[in-house]
Amino acid sequence: MRVTAKNTLRNKIVTGVIKSAIKKTREAVTAGNVAEAQEWLKKANKSLDKATQKKVIKKNTAARKKSRLNSLVKAIAIKK
Repeated sequence: MRVTAKNTLRNKIVTGVIKSAIKKTREAVTAGNVAEAQEWLKKANKSLDKATQKKVIKKNTAARKKSRLNSLVKAIAIKK
Protein backbone atom coordinates (compact mmCIF):
# COMPACT_ATOMS: atom_id res chain seq x y z
CA MET A 1 0.00 0.00 0.00
CA ARG A 2 2.74 2.45 0.88
CA VAL A 3 4.64 1.63 -2.30
CA THR A 4 1.51 2.23 -4.35
CA ALA A 5 0.94 5.58 -2.68
CA LYS A 6 4.54 6.61 -3.31
CA ASN A 7 4.38 5.58 -6.97
CA THR A 8 1.03 7.30 -7.46
CA LEU A 9 2.41 10.53 -6.05
CA ARG A 10 5.48 10.33 -8.30
CA ASN A 11 3.32 9.58 -11.34
CA LYS A 12 1.07 12.58 -10.64
CA ILE A 13 4.07 14.88 -10.37
CA VAL A 14 5.64 13.58 -13.57
CA THR A 15 2.41 13.79 -15.56
CA GLY A 16 1.90 17.33 -14.28
CA VAL A 17 5.34 18.33 -15.54
CA ILE A 18 4.59 16.77 -18.92
CA LYS A 19 1.22 18.48 -19.25
CA SER A 20 2.60 21.89 -18.32
CA ALA A 21 5.51 21.60 -20.77
CA ILE A 22 3.17 20.58 -23.59
CA LYS A 23 0.76 23.38 -22.71
CA LYS A 24 3.53 25.99 -22.68
CA THR A 25 4.78 24.72 -26.05
CA ARG A 26 1.32 24.98 -27.58
CA GLU A 27 0.82 28.47 -26.12
CA ALA A 28 4.12 29.63 -27.63
CA VAL A 29 3.10 28.18 -31.00
CA THR A 30 -0.26 29.96 -30.98
CA ALA A 31 1.48 33.20 -29.97
CA GLY A 32 3.88 32.78 -32.89
CA ASN A 33 7.00 32.85 -30.72
CA VAL A 34 9.36 30.41 -32.45
CA ALA A 35 12.29 30.65 -30.04
CA GLU A 36 10.13 30.12 -26.98
CA ALA A 37 8.30 27.24 -28.66
CA GLN A 38 11.59 25.51 -29.45
CA GLU A 39 12.79 26.02 -25.88
CA TRP A 40 9.62 24.49 -24.43
CA LEU A 41 9.76 21.70 -27.01
CA LYS A 42 13.15 20.65 -25.64
CA LYS A 43 11.78 20.63 -22.11
CA ALA A 44 8.69 18.69 -23.16
CA ASN A 45 10.78 16.08 -24.99
CA LYS A 46 13.05 15.70 -21.99
CA SER A 47 10.14 15.26 -19.59
CA LEU A 48 8.47 12.75 -21.92
CA ASP A 49 11.68 10.73 -22.14
CA LYS A 50 12.09 10.72 -18.36
CA ALA A 51 8.49 9.64 -17.89
CA THR A 52 9.05 6.80 -20.34
CA GLN A 53 12.14 5.66 -18.46
CA LYS A 54 10.20 5.65 -15.19
CA LYS A 55 7.36 3.77 -16.91
CA VAL A 56 4.85 6.49 -16.11
CA ILE A 57 3.72 6.60 -19.75
CA LYS A 58 4.23 4.08 -22.51
CA LYS A 59 6.92 4.38 -25.15
CA ASN A 60 4.51 4.82 -28.05
CA THR A 61 2.49 7.45 -26.21
CA ALA A 62 5.63 9.51 -25.64
CA ALA A 63 6.68 9.08 -29.27
CA ARG A 64 3.26 10.18 -30.49
CA LYS A 65 3.20 13.28 -28.30
CA LYS A 66 6.75 14.23 -29.28
CA SER A 67 5.96 13.79 -32.95
CA ARG A 68 2.87 15.97 -32.79
CA LEU A 69 4.68 18.73 -30.90
CA ASN A 70 7.62 18.60 -33.31
CA SER A 71 5.30 19.00 -36.29
CA LEU A 72 3.59 22.00 -34.68
CA VAL A 73 6.85 23.78 -33.91
CA LYS A 74 8.33 22.92 -37.29
CA ALA A 75 5.28 24.33 -39.07
CA ILE A 76 5.52 27.65 -37.25
CA ALA A 77 9.29 27.84 -37.85
CA ILE A 78 8.78 27.40 -41.59
CA LYS A 79 6.19 30.21 -41.70
CA LYS A 80 8.56 32.68 -40.05
